[in-house]
Amino acid sequence: MSNPLNQAAAESGSTYLRGPVVIFGTGLLGTSIGLGLSHRGLEVLLSDPSPSALSVAVDIGAGRPLHEQPGVWPELVVVAAPPDVCARVVADALERFPAAVVVDVSSVKGAILRELQELSAKNHLDLSRYVGTHPMAGRERAGAVSARGELFNAMPWVICPHQGSGQGAVQVAQNLGLDLGAVLSRFSPEEHDDAVALVSHLPQMMSSLVAARLQEAAPHALSLAGNGLRDVTRIAASDAGMWVPIMAANAEPIVTILHQLHEDLIKLIGTLDAPAAPGASLAMAKVISAGNAGQARIPGKHGGPAQPYAWLSVLVDDEPGQIAQLLTEIGEIGVNLEDLRLDHSSGRNAGIVEISVLPAKLEPLIEELTVRGWKVLQ
Repeated sequence: MSNPLNQAAAESGSTYLRGPVVIFGTGLLGTSIGLGLSHRGLEVLLSDPSPSALSVAVDIGAGRPLHEQPGVWPELVVVAAPPDVCARVVADALERFPAAVVVDVSSVKGAILRELQELSAKNHLDLSRYVGTHPMAGRERAGAVSARGELFNAMPWVICPHQGSGQGAVQVAQNLGLDLGAVLSRFSPEEHDDAVALVSHLPQMMSSLVAARLQEAAPHALSLAGNGLRDVTRIAASDAGMWVPIMAANAEPIVTILHQLHEDLIKLIGTLDAPAAPGASLAMAKVISAGNAGQARIPGKHGGPAQPYAWLSVLVDDEPGQIAQLLTEIGEIGVNLEDLRLDHSSGRNAGIVEISVLPAKLEPLIEELTVRGWKVLQ
């Protein structure tokens, strides 16, 4: 899904930002922003407390070191620092570059804004030039070596102006997202933090809690693990150093949701303590049904309403080129894939490719794949 405004700029060879752009922090997000803007021809200057992290970002083409460009007057400063130090870096940038718009890309907004307001009460910061933002993009691997200039393409980028943000500053913040190909949305800082507590921070904690139960599991039990467990625990591999400050900074809305979840768990435990009691089956069914209803509300392909896709599984030999051949033949059949997952066949030198398609395409695809010699599992 492309952003039409960004596409128009790309076709004209222009950018919404003029530059230069200074980026504080050369981790995954900061370096990816630098790569994306540099590829668009903008001048990007980088700074990081770690000389080695800065060196990697420079070496891969994300920009030039800021300390080598004294007297620069940037149009925009991007602060890509952890939430626990972000406000101080923003405050320093506002003072150091009095003509620049300053944005941060932290995953929490309210705590940073409150700290900035406290700092401003002492140091009279010009917060009209500050806008909080949050690109909803990332990877499980951190650091500049994992950065990609296309990381934000077609991904949500939330603009979170506060009441004192100047309209010009808001426009510059939007221009950053547009130049990186993102899809913009606008939330208040409070709305943002409530939303990410539910759709990002809670899933991370639930995934970690479930995965933690596996530490003492017997190997023969884990040998039965399938895609369900892998799906639930995938993000449990995330970096604790990144998540601890996020959880601390957004604790209040997270705790509210955890209390609600705690009440649901207590009810479920009570039901399962007496699974044969009158009404227990209905209570269990309601838990699953409520999950069905909630899952159906997650936006589907292209951001629109979720659609009920049909799934089929195809057994493929564990040999080079097998999956590519399968996908090529599905394309020849003329069926569009909506989603794809891979699993391994227990006890066989083979894999299982799980494919989702529109329901009307399911039976014709099964028939055609079977004719072509593929083993379709029902």
